[in-house]
Amino acid sequence: MLQIEDTIISLDILEEMFCCDLSQCKGECCIEGESGAPVANEEIALLEAVLPIVWDDLSPAAQELINTQGVTYIDQDDGEHVTSIVNGKDCVFTTYTKDGTCICAIEKAFRAGKTDFYKPISCHLYPIRLTKHRDFTAVNYHRWSVCKPAIAMGRREGIRVYQFLEEPLIRKFGKDWHEQLCIAAKEFYSQEK
Repeated sequence: MLQIEDTIISLDILEEMFCCDLSQCKGECCIEGESGAPVANEEIALLEAVLPIVWDDLSPAAQELINTQGVTYIDQDDGEHVTSIVNGKDCVFTTYTKDGTCICAIEKAFRAGKTDFYKPISCHLYPIRLTKHRDFTAVNYHRWSVCKPAIAMGRREGIRVYQFLEEPLIRKFGKDWHEQLCIAAKEFYSQEK
């Protein structure tokens, strides 16, 4: 474990290789799992604000669910807001490309310059999962079989989890925090040799 400010970081973040390979996994992380993606309380209003921008990209089933349930629900296991999911599977913000690849409608709108909200931070940070404790936030690597192609690509490209997730880590914790993480990573690797 490594501590930076009020975060405790699993060494897996520094050790494990990871680089999303969307051509192989087809965005399965957005359509598989037991619940929706974790959503911070302050992100609920952002999800609601982006709805008119992404509405036409959402499936009729997702639109109907949002109209009846909203963009989030409270997960019974952890008591936190998560994105609403269609038929116990697809995130309501899921959309598909012509080749069947699942992509986030919010991220699609962001990349097209239609919104300045990228997507929920939990999605942007994946495969890192954050757990808030009283005195610190745990920063852990989440292993999931759907990400096997990302592990293989990370190994081929020599990209570690923290390197692949540089942008969302800076978005969440700031540049200074990320610089400290990079310094700690260099120290960690020098001790391994």
